[in-house]
Amino acid sequence: MAQRRRKRGRREKRSASRAGTATQPASPAAPPARATRRSRSEEKDAAVRATLTPFRPGDRPWPITVGAVLAAANGVAQLVLFIVGVKLKVAGKHPAPVSTVIFAVLMFVCAGGMWKMRYWAVLGFQALLAIVILSFALVLVRANNFVGFAVSAAVVAAGGFLFYKLVKVLSRIQMPKYPGR
Repeated sequence: MAQRRRKRGRREKRSASRAGTATQPASPAAPPARATRRSRSEEKDAAVRATLTPFRPGDRPWPITVGAVLAAANGVAQLVLFIVGVKLKVAGKHPAPVSTVIFAVLMFVCAGGMWKMRYWAVLGFQALLAIVILSFALVLVRANNFVGFAVSAAVVAAGGFLFYKLVKVLSRIQMPKYPGR
Protein backbone atom coordinates (compact mmCIF):
# COMPACT_ATOMS: atom_id res chain seq x y z
CA MET A 1 0.00 0.00 0.00
CA ALA A 2 2.85 2.37 0.71
CA GLN A 3 4.12 1.85 -2.81
CA ARG A 4 0.84 3.11 -4.28
CA ARG A 5 0.92 6.22 -2.15
CA ARG A 6 4.39 7.08 -3.34
CA LYS A 7 3.42 6.58 -6.96
CA ARG A 8 0.23 8.53 -6.49
CA GLY A 9 2.18 11.33 -4.85
CA ARG A 10 4.58 11.49 -7.78
CA ARG A 11 1.74 11.55 -10.27
CA GLU A 12 -0.05 14.32 -8.42
CA LYS A 13 3.10 16.41 -8.19
CA ARG A 14 3.92 15.78 -11.81
CA SER A 15 0.44 16.73 -13.01
CA ALA A 16 0.40 19.84 -10.78
CA SER A 17 3.79 20.93 -12.10
CA ARG A 18 2.65 20.37 -15.67
CA ALA A 19 -0.47 22.39 -15.08
CA GLY A 20 1.60 25.20 -13.53
CA THR A 21 4.12 25.26 -16.35
CA ALA A 22 1.47 25.32 -19.02
CA THR A 23 0.11 28.63 -17.78
CA GLN A 24 3.49 30.23 -17.00
CA PRO A 25 6.07 30.82 -19.71
CA ALA A 26 9.42 29.20 -19.05
CA SER A 27 12.17 31.70 -18.39
CA PRO A 28 15.61 30.74 -19.67
CA ALA A 29 17.37 32.45 -16.73
CA ALA A 30 15.51 30.45 -14.07
CA PRO A 31 17.84 28.46 -11.79
CA PRO A 32 17.46 24.68 -11.67
CA ALA A 33 14.99 23.37 -9.13
CA ARG A 34 17.64 21.45 -7.17
CA ALA A 35 21.19 22.71 -6.79
CA THR A 36 23.83 20.02 -7.01
CA ARG A 37 25.49 19.47 -3.67
CA ARG A 38 28.31 17.14 -2.80
CA SER A 39 27.53 14.35 -0.41
CA ARG A 40 29.46 13.85 2.82
CA SER A 41 31.30 10.82 1.43
CA GLU A 42 32.43 12.83 -1.61
CA GLU A 43 33.66 15.58 0.70
CA LYS A 44 35.59 13.05 2.81
CA ASP A 45 37.11 11.50 -0.33
CA ALA A 46 38.20 14.94 -1.55
CA ALA A 47 39.77 15.70 1.85
CA VAL A 48 41.73 12.43 1.82
CA ARG A 49 42.87 13.00 -1.78
CA ALA A 50 44.12 16.46 -0.83
CA THR A 51 46.39 14.95 1.84
CA LEU A 52 47.97 12.39 -0.52
CA THR A 53 51.38 13.32 -1.80
CA PRO A 54 52.85 11.55 -4.83
CA PHE A 55 56.07 9.59 -4.51
CA ARG A 56 59.28 11.39 -5.36
CA PRO A 57 61.48 9.97 -8.11
CA GLY A 58 63.50 7.13 -6.63
CA ASP A 59 61.09 6.42 -3.78
CA ARG A 60 60.12 2.77 -3.58
CA PRO A 61 57.97 1.69 -0.62
CA TRP A 62 58.43 -1.79 0.81
CA PRO A 63 55.16 -3.25 -0.57
CA ILE A 64 56.35 -2.45 -4.11
CA THR A 65 59.73 -4.05 -3.42
CA VAL A 66 58.13 -7.17 -1.93
CA GLY A 67 55.66 -7.43 -4.82
CA ALA A 68 58.39 -7.03 -7.45
CA VAL A 69 60.58 -9.64 -5.76
CA LEU A 70 57.62 -12.06 -5.49
CA ALA A 71 56.73 -11.58 -9.15
CA ALA A 72 60.35 -12.08 -10.27
CA ALA A 73 60.74 -15.15 -8.03
CA ASN A 74 57.53 -16.61 -9.42
CA GLY A 75 58.77 -16.06 -12.99
CA VAL A 76 62.13 -17.66 -12.21
CA ALA A 77 60.45 -20.61 -10.49
CA GLN A 78 58.15 -21.17 -13.47
CA LEU A 79 61.06 -21.16 -15.92
CA VAL A 80 63.30 -23.35 -13.76
CA LEU A 81 60.56 -25.92 -13.23
CA PHE A 82 59.85 -25.88 -16.97
CA ILE A 83 63.52 -26.33 -17.91
CA VAL A 84 64.06 -29.11 -15.35
CA GLY A 85 61.03 -30.91 -16.73
CA VAL A 86 58.69 -30.82 -13.75
CA LYS A 87 55.15 -31.06 -15.02
CA LEU A 88 52.80 -29.34 -12.63
CA LYS A 89 49.12 -30.14 -12.71
CA VAL A 90 46.60 -27.36 -12.97
CA ALA A 91 43.00 -28.51 -12.43
CA GLY A 92 44.07 -32.09 -13.07
CA LYS A 93 45.76 -31.33 -16.41
CA HIS A 94 49.29 -30.49 -17.45
CA PRO A 95 49.50 -26.93 -18.86
CA ALA A 96 50.94 -26.41 -22.32
CA PRO A 97 54.61 -25.37 -22.39
CA VAL A 98 53.73 -22.16 -24.20
CA SER A 99 51.37 -21.06 -21.42
CA THR A 100 54.04 -21.73 -18.80
CA VAL A 101 56.58 -19.57 -20.64
CA ILE A 102 54.01 -16.83 -21.28
CA PHE A 103 53.11 -16.72 -17.58
CA ALA A 104 56.79 -16.50 -16.62
CA VAL A 105 57.31 -13.62 -19.07
CA LEU A 106 54.20 -11.92 -17.68
CA MET A 107 55.66 -12.18 -14.19
CA PHE A 108 58.96 -10.66 -15.35
CA VAL A 109 57.16 -7.77 -17.08
CA CYS A 110 55.07 -7.21 -13.95
CA ALA A 111 58.17 -7.25 -11.72
CA GLY A 112 59.97 -4.76 -13.96
CA GLY A 113 56.99 -2.46 -14.14
CA MET A 114 56.52 -2.54 -10.39
CA TRP A 115 60.22 -1.83 -9.85
CA LYS A 116 59.82 1.27 -12.05
CA MET A 117 56.67 2.25 -10.07
CA ARG A 118 54.25 1.95 -12.99
CA TYR A 119 50.56 2.16 -12.15
CA TRP A 120 49.51 -0.53 -14.63
CA ALA A 121 52.03 -3.02 -13.23
CA VAL A 122 50.89 -2.58 -9.64
CA LEU A 123 47.26 -2.85 -10.68
CA GLY A 124 47.94 -6.00 -12.73
CA PHE A 125 49.90 -7.57 -9.87
CA GLN A 126 47.02 -6.79 -7.52
CA ALA A 127 44.62 -8.54 -9.88
CA LEU A 128 46.82 -11.65 -9.99
CA LEU A 129 47.30 -11.48 -6.21
CA ALA A 130 43.53 -11.34 -5.72
CA ILE A 131 43.12 -14.45 -7.86
CA VAL A 132 45.77 -16.26 -5.81
CA ILE A 133 44.13 -15.20 -2.54
CA LEU A 134 40.72 -16.40 -3.70
CA SER A 135 42.17 -19.69 -4.94
CA PHE A 136 43.90 -20.39 -1.65
CA ALA A 137 40.75 -19.39 0.24
CA LEU A 138 38.91 -22.11 -1.68
CA VAL A 139 41.71 -24.55 -0.88
CA LEU A 140 41.42 -23.49 2.75
CA VAL A 141 37.77 -24.52 2.78
CA ARG A 142 38.65 -27.99 1.47
CA ALA A 143 41.80 -28.54 3.57
CA ASN A 144 41.72 -31.98 5.17
CA ASN A 145 44.96 -31.86 7.18
CA PHE A 146 46.78 -29.35 9.35
CA VAL A 147 49.59 -28.63 6.87
CA GLY A 148 47.16 -27.81 4.06
CA PHE A 149 45.18 -25.59 6.41
CA ALA A 150 48.28 -23.80 7.72
CA VAL A 151 49.78 -23.16 4.27
CA SER A 152 46.48 -21.92 2.84
CA ALA A 153 45.81 -19.69 5.84
CA ALA A 154 49.33 -18.25 5.66
CA VAL A 155 49.03 -17.47 1.93
CA VAL A 156 45.59 -15.86 2.39
CA ALA A 157 46.78 -13.77 5.37
CA ALA A 158 50.09 -12.66 3.83
CA GLY A 159 48.55 -12.06 0.41
CA GLY A 160 45.66 -10.09 1.89
CA PHE A 161 48.06 -7.94 3.91
CA LEU A 162 50.22 -7.25 0.85
CA PHE A 163 47.13 -6.47 -1.22
CA TYR A 164 45.95 -3.96 1.41
CA LYS A 165 49.35 -2.27 1.52
CA LEU A 166 49.52 -2.11 -2.28
CA VAL A 167 46.15 -0.34 -2.37
CA LYS A 168 47.59 2.42 -0.22
CA VAL A 169 50.69 2.65 -2.42
CA LEU A 170 48.59 2.67 -5.58
CA SER A 171 46.72 5.73 -4.34
CA ARG A 172 49.99 7.69 -4.30
CA ILE A 173 51.38 6.49 -7.63
CA GLN A 174 50.72 9.04 -10.32
CA MET A 175 48.58 8.02 -13.27
CA PRO A 176 50.30 8.61 -16.59
CA LYS A 177 49.39 11.85 -18.35
CA TYR A 178 48.03 11.21 -21.81
CA PRO A 179 48.33 13.87 -24.51
CA GLY A 180 45.17 15.82 -25.14
CA ARG A 181 43.82 15.58 -21.59
